[in-house]
Amino acid sequence: MASLSFYTSSPPRILHQQQSKPILFPPDSTPSIRQLYTKPISVSSRFHGAINVTAAVSDSSENSNPSSPAKKLREIMQSPGVLQGPCCFDALSAKLVERAGFPYCITTSFSISAARVGLPDKGLISYGEMVDQGQQITQSVSIPVIGDGGNGFGNAMNVKRTVKGYIRAGFAGIIINDQVSCSGERGVVSREEAVIRVKAAVDARRECGSDIVIVAQTDSREVMSLEESFSRARAFTDAGADVLSVDSLVSKEEMKSFCNVYPLVPKLANMLESGGKIPILNPLELEEIGYKLVAYPMSLIGVSIQAMQEALLAIKGGRIPPPGSMPSLEEIEEILGYDTYREEEKRYAASSSSDRGSSKRSVYGSQRVVQDDSEQRVDPVVEVMIPEVVSNESRNPFSRIWSRFLRIKITGRDGFEKLDVRIPAGFLEGVTNIVPALGGVNLKQLMDDAADEVGGKLLLDFKDTAGDRIQVFLE
Repeated sequence: MASLSFYTSSPPRILHQQQSKPILFPPDSTPSIRQLYTKPISVSSRFHGAINVTAAVSDSSENSNPSSPAKKLREIMQSPGVLQGPCCFDALSAKLVERAGFPYCITTSFSISAARVGLPDKGLISYGEMVDQGQQITQSVSIPVIGDGGNGFGNAMNVKRTVKGYIRAGFAGIIINDQVSCSGERGVVSREEAVIRVKAAVDARRECGSDIVIVAQTDSREVMSLEESFSRARAFTDAGADVLSVDSLVSKEEMKSFCNVYPLVPKLANMLESGGKIPILNPLELEEIGYKLVAYPMSLIGVSIQAMQEALLAIKGGRIPPPGSMPSLEEIEEILGYDTYREEEKRYAASSSSDRGSSKRSVYGSQRVVQDDSEQRVDPVVEVMIPEVVSNESRNPFSRIWSRFLRIKITGRDGFEKLDVRIPAGFLEGVTNIVPALGGVNLKQLMDDAADEVGGKLLLDFKDTAGDRIQVFLE
């Protein structure tokens, strides 16, 4: 692989990948073990061959696997500009990252532990669960994915097993750190043991004939010292790591100093959105400092939790999430690839003889039965409710309501309007579908009392349990 220098005289650029047509089942791009072997290539003789980037090549260059996830990631890292990588936690979030035009994404044990088992990231999620979740993610997208391997789930032998498992799962890269454990215990292992982990990861890569990108991360800045973190970064590179990351740097000056450690080796910045000592910089600032990759570990899982909490609060308050706060059914189907599915389904349509039989397909619980033309067709029965016409209006004052409208208005606690609709006053049963909080209100009686009112009449004005103001007018 060519030199990974990203200091250029041209203005900083953020790589943007044009969104392509979605693929329902992205092809398995994991390279065959027999196809590849590894060959170390020195990045710069200045470091006396100590810094190696492993380039996967076949016995003949013509037979190299162009679709290898790691190969895609390495090609991306050679492109100009800083590379933003939002952190996903399942197949859907990974799809959204790809649709947004990002060239790669990253997984985090924090988000996966939250989404998959609903538990804190304290070593409660297992290696097998992380690999399984990772495989679901890598198979749902065509962009390369860097997986969070934590501390390798144990000693050097566990690290090798972890790396090999992540390779089989289709990851393009893996992050290995020097934490003592994943149980939340503060501390890092010795420098020697940390370097052994990286060497074990490199050996596992070679034994698999893979080219997975190894990201070595140290947490020693906060636990020990800045100097120790830089020393470990150098040792990780000498052991064969492709990308370096130092967590918990507290200033731009420290970040610049880190990027000057073997400046030709790509650096990963961890922008922890939840706050803390880590400076939150924009991509151009990070590129000017010297970073190549940028991770955003909390954004997607954080906004997902917030959105679900707001929706549940609305439902508990007797209403549904307002229009605009969620995508339409058509948009959801488009994200999930329904159109692509239907196009591919047509390619495998059965012959005309199969049309004589009945076939069923279920979409959101509904079924459609296609029968032979010779069989009797039964048209659906549509029941139309027509209001009773009474000549003596005094006997049925409610009959005059059919020409009126109900206006339902909901104003949030923050003063912003959430809902403002007009429906025919005669269709009372449908009102509770819009505002369930009105289910216990006798709207018919209120309208009977206001039947002779001319112009707008305020029937109800109250606040629900969520604190939103609900008003009902007869117009």
